[in-house]
Amino acid sequence: MHHKIMKMLTMFSVLLYFVSAALAGNFYEDFAVTWGGGRAKSFDNGNSLTLTLDRDSGSGFRSKRQFLFGKIDMKIKLVPGNSAGTVTTYYLSSLGQFHDEIDFEFLGNLSGQPYVMHTNVYAQGKGSKEQQFYLWFDPTKDFHTYSIQWNPQSIIFSVDGTPVRQFKNLESRGIPFPKSQPMWIYASLWNADDWATRGGLVKTDWSKAPFYATFTGFNALSCPNYASCSTNSWFSQSLDYAAIAKMKWIQKNYMVYNYCTDYRRFPGGFPPECSIA
Repeated sequence: MHHKIMKMLTMFSVLLYFVSAALAGNFYEDFAVTWGGGRAKSFDNGNSLTLTLDRDSGSGFRSKRQFLFGKIDMKIKLVPGNSAGTVTTYYLSSLGQFHDEIDFEFLGNLSGQPYVMHTNVYAQGKGSKEQQFYLWFDPTKDFHTYSIQWNPQSIIFSVDGTPVRQFKNLESRGIPFPKSQPMWIYASLWNADDWATRGGLVKTDWSKAPFYATFTGFNALSCPNYASCSTNSWFSQSLDYAAIAKMKWIQKNYMVYNYCTDYRRFPGGFPPECSIA
């Protein structure tokens, strides 16, 4: 009996390996460079891609297929040194005036200062749901995994497996939630020194150009249609008590901006989701 169980576990492990391998992405096969020309370059047999920004242009890429719900991981090594004025983005978005969007943006800094990780959610063309965090590590020294889990219950932003933000589906309370528009995966590196670093006070130092950000470790768990999604664990997964405790600790110690506490921006009262736990 023990031998049979071990054999079954081995077969199951092999199956998991092939499933995981099938989900691993390749930048040659899964993405297309959308702007910047030769400034975006794949290497390592398509397993990695570097975006470049110089005085003339930044660069960016987009997935070749769309996703309607999914769990998407991307490992990124951000622009090192004096990256003030630059923005590295990784996000999901549909198109049009009433588009949906789920954002990670990384705002550059002066050397030695912490990066700011900016998050936002758009639903039916309406955003303005920003939360920002200082990263608790140097994101330029090594690759770190930035994940978006998007299912009908919530959107969860995670860093190296630790949740930092959850945006719940509160449509029953009249709050729009992205759920019907398929979205592409985008990434870009560009100059935004009119706002990115200290509200635009610190400009890009072009003597440090070109600037580089590198992407690798892309994985996407998704399903071809709504019915088939129900068999995937991530499709109904939400944060348990332990994960919520980790998220609240990160928010307490590293959150530097929350739209739900910005009295100057919302003098007439905060958006309704801010008062719902």
